[in-house]
Amino acid sequence: MTVVETDRIEMADSSDERTLDMMFEWLEPTPEGFKVEIVEGIIYMSPQRRTDWRIILDIIEQLRARYPRERLLSDVRIDFPGLLNGFASDVVALTEGATEDANGRCHYQDIEFVAEVVSKSTAANDYGSKKATYATAGVPVYLVVDPYTGTWHLHTLPKEDEYRSVLSLDFGTPVDLTSTVVGLALETGDFPRD
Repeated sequence: MTVVETDRIEMADSSDERTLDMMFEWLEPTPEGFKVEIVEGIIYMSPQRRTDWRIILDIIEQLRARYPRERLLSDVRIDFPGLLNGFASDVVALTEGATEDANGRCHYQDIEFVAEVVSKSTAANDYGSKKATYATAGVPVYLVVDPYTGTWHLHTLPKEDEYRSVLSLDFGTPVDLTSTVVGLALETGDFPRD
């Protein structure tokens, strides 16, 4: 009897094993206009809002002063450390010489900068789980832009699962990244609010 129970437990464990690839395959095709991410094994599907896109585009346009197009990404899956973390970050800037893995995905180790624009439905991820994951991954600069409060939050100096330096200011105040790997300042005066 014990052998049967052990076999059942082993079988249940092996059949319950999920992978990011498996979970993303379940979601294909993704409806147009929706962003899909997996954060700590939980699937989030949210519509892209016009306000978010305007801020994302503004950040990308400003980053183009320093980064060529091929080093900037938006809403592209990158797998991160931790349990089932497949993020499609709003803005990613990659290091020079960044490479792709065998599946054509970028390596999280090649990220210099990430920006997330807060949505009501996923705000807890941007301020919590994703922030901790980015710090664990060693992402040097993480910017959270919150159109609901009209504030931005700059996180630098990652150590373990947190950032040692945090600066929060209002839209209209530039995000000074000149002393970081990014090496420029982002103007925020045109960021729309919700």
